[in-house]
Amino acid sequence: MDNPAPHTSGTAVAAAPPVVTTHDVCVHYGSVLALAPATLEFPAGQSVSLVGPNGSGKSTLLLVLAGLLKPTSGSVSRRDGLRVSFVAQHQEQHRWMPLGVRDVLRMGRYGERGLLGRLGPDDRAAIDAGVERMDIGSLLRKPFGSLSGGQRQRVLVAQALAARPQLLLLDEPITGLDLVSQQLILDVVTGEAAAGTTVVLSTHHLGEARRTDRVLLLAGCILADGPPADVLSPALLAEAFGNRMVPAGDGANGVLVIDDHGHADHEHAPAQDRVVDVAELLPHHHHDHSHSHTSSDTSH
Repeated sequence: MDNPAPHTSGTAVAAAPPVVTTHDVCVHYGSVLALAPATLEFPAGQSVSLVGPNGSGKSTLLLVLAGLLKPTSGSVSRRDGLRVSFVAQHQEQHRWMPLGVRDVLRMGRYGERGLLGRLGPDDRAAIDAGVERMDIGSLLRKPFGSLSGGQRQRVLVAQALAARPQLLLLDEPITGLDLVSQQLILDVVTGEAAAGTTVVLSTHHLGEARRTDRVLLLAGCILADGPPADVLSPALLAEAFGNRMVPAGDGANGVLVIDDHGHADHEHAPAQDRVVDVAELLPHHHHDHSHSHTSSDTSH
């Protein structure tokens, strides 16, 4: 199959000033090409899913957008004074450096106050808002390292929200979490975009991707860029996932995606196969959006 010409964000989304733009950004890890040249705009108030197999460039693109990875070539433009929050995958606490949940949450205000800055009423209000949204009030007195995976992730998302970001970046935010934590985090994605924040998240879950306004399908390059209904089609997914896809049995209209689950695009450690939810490929499935852009598909 020939590679489809990627949609431009300008044709898929209502006109809005981009908060960050990549200009022919290309990333190599040594001799390995992690991300082919990509020019992308991320408008204010848009939620964007990055979908693709392990090693396709999802985490790499997030790191570039966060300013934590310098591209091999190309450049990134950010709006002046842009506040960015990045919740990475597998954030582990060092045993020798114990932190309480309150300490972790306070870190969300360091970007404005600095490491030694005194927190004021506005900072405490920002922290309290994140605590309420992630429903972690009962965890405030606990050591961060004692929490379950879902609880830790909720605290980290609350920390990110405390920074009041204009660009929120999430690397597989619901993978492996309990259903309550998943729903709280997905509600944050929808709510932040509705409030004008640009939200970009990587995911292996097609149901999660269908909740966002826009999907970037990656396979070391941008294979497709557009509304979920256009990009999450069996044909395009087959091109991205290749032999990691098998037919769904019993006459289903979709496909079953088997993906090697791994974290960073440059890691080569063996990974376990995992099944990705594909019920959203079926024509009867529907998700409601609490806000709308012209790129959104609200009638799946």
